[in-house]
Amino acid sequence: MKKLTYLFIALFSLSLMTTSCREEKSTGDKIEEAVDDAGDAVEDAADDVEDAIDN
Repeated sequence: MKKLTYLFIALFSLSLMTTSCREEKSTGDKIEEAVDDAGDAVEDAADDVEDAIDN
């Protein structure tokens, strides 16, 4: 009985070590992030052009 308990503890420990806790982004999240980054880049470029015109 003691060996069986040790076996279950060992298997449980092994399963905890092999399970990843990292969150993975879905395709929709990646697309949304890319669109937000592109929008920020466009706004930055527009601000640069406005500053160049003012000078």
